[in-house]
Amino acid sequence: MPPHMAVFLKRLLHPGRSPAALGRLMGRREASLGTDPGAAVRVRFAPSPTGFLHLGGLRTALYNYIFAKKHQGSFILRLEDTDQTRLVPGAAENIEDMLEWAGQLLPTCQNRYDDLSSLRENAQNSKTLSTTCALITGVPPDESPRRGGPAGPYLQSQRLALYAQAAEALLKSGAAYLCFCSPQRLELLKKEALRNRQTPRYDNRCRSLSQAQVAQKLATDPKPAIRFRLDGEAPAFQDLVYGWNRHEVASVEGDPVILKSDGFPTYHLASVVDDHHMGISHVLRGSEWLVSTSKHLLLYQALGWQPPHFAHLPLLLNKDGSKLSKRQGDIFLEHFAATGFLPDALLDIITNCGSGFAENQMGRTLPELIAQFDLSRVTCHSALLDLEKLPEFNRLHLRRLVGDETQRCQLVGQLQALVEEAFGNQLQDREVLDPAYVERIILLRQGHICRLQDLVSPAYSYLWTRPAVGRAQLGAISEKVDIIAKRVLGLLEGPGTNLTQDVLNGELKKLSDGLEGIKHSNVMKLLRVALSGQQQGPPVAEMMVSLGPKEVRERIQKVLCS
Repeated sequence: MPPHMAVFLKRLLHPGRSPAALGRLMGRREASLGTDPGAAVRVRFAPSPTGFLHLGGLRTALYNYIFAKKHQGSFILRLEDTDQTRLVPGAAENIEDMLEWAGQLLPTCQNRYDDLSSLRENAQNSKTLSTTCALITGVPPDESPRRGGPAGPYLQSQRLALYAQAAEALLKSGAAYLCFCSPQRLELLKKEALRNRQTPRYDNRCRSLSQAQVAQKLATDPKPAIRFRLDGEAPAFQDLVYGWNRHEVASVEGDPVILKSDGFPTYHLASVVDDHHMGISHVLRGSEWLVSTSKHLLLYQALGWQPPHFAHLPLLLNKDGSKLSKRQGDIFLEHFAATGFLPDALLDIITNCGSGFAENQMGRTLPELIAQFDLSRVTCHSALLDLEKLPEFNRLHLRRLVGDETQRCQLVGQLQALVEEAFGNQLQDREVLDPAYVERIILLRQGHICRLQDLVSPAYSYLWTRPAVGRAQLGAISEKVDIIAKRVLGLLEGPGTNLTQDVLNGELKKLSDGLEGIKHSNVMKLLRVALSGQQQGPPVAEMMVSLGPKEVRERIQKVLCS
């Protein structure tokens, strides 16, 4: 090796942790296209922290996760932070936070409730109920920057020695070369190509430099980039989604940069090196990387490594066929978490609109997604996402949580916090925060609401604060305010104080039938306004059960006294 090249390589492999210390090489793969018996399945989700996690990224992560869990494998989160100029502060943390969004241990809540057996279909016949909130679902990685693991570090900026080692091997074998072209020259090449209506490509100028020319340029430019030679025919490969593929990259592209002058790798080198050293068995990534795979296979070939299996996933698009854009503020997971959408609803809708399952159905949980997923059923067609359907998906999953006592415990705590936040000092009676009352509201409104937040909207404010209703308002509905009010009070003071919704409906109908000159609908309208201050809302009988006999009496008496 020429002395000038030896000096450069020594400088390239800067002191620090040796590549061997960065993580042991994981078990290698067999050469078949599927999952081999006895071979470890290891997949990775490798986003760039140049923005927060959105639905497109979640879908890629989810397909990797359910594929790994389907085959008892490992799901790895690796952050590709090599483009230091585009990093967004907090994005790396956000990506892992959002993947673990619903996988965090929830606070334990030991609440003793009064008897609500009339509302609980599956409740035990006991006067109290102790519950401990459980873990919900999520797609937390098995290995990640936060969790660590045997193949770390999991930040590419902490793996530079590995990329330098690979670049050194490629330089020594002649598969790569030093490039001294300035950014200005590369920009001129790009502009010239565009002016001639050609695809911009590097002209491989530095490929033919002599050793003397390289030595001369190194003396003035000690930090050149390293490019990979696109020589020879690109190997064909069988993608597990798109079938057999080959892209003759050498005929349409210039030699790509694999290591920049600042010592950071480009995606092509970093992904190949990391997938090899992390023992990745299957690469499930977006279809936009399909054309780059031949280039990556040439790198595997030059380094003497066996490549993983590839499966390129079709894009997730808006329902009109347009691309999801980070400019759409409503596609980021943080937005959905903040506005009360459940993780399971998001996982459900982004799989429901695509392929990979025998049939599309709403309401699938994560364990069901894992059990039903079949990579061979993923098609090449883009998935069209209709977010207008998300509330209905959320309604289904919220109702499922309500039906589970341990999950309902958590929902009670969440709704208590939402009520405090929404109404605060407006709460005339802190008893509305009683767990038994809050649970009763959730049970009665299940199936009618899409999000827990709906219960603190203006339409449901009567559940938490007493409405300001004047006698004149009720008088405009019927002149028989006193008679109606006194008969309802009598109904509540009778032996059936713990009236159910069905019984109340019957009693209210009898009450209306016993009044001359007033329709049942007007009686219900009057009571609804008296109890909630609103013209519309849930059935009056449900309102009465929700508020409870004591509160209904107080509200009616208050109106009579006004």
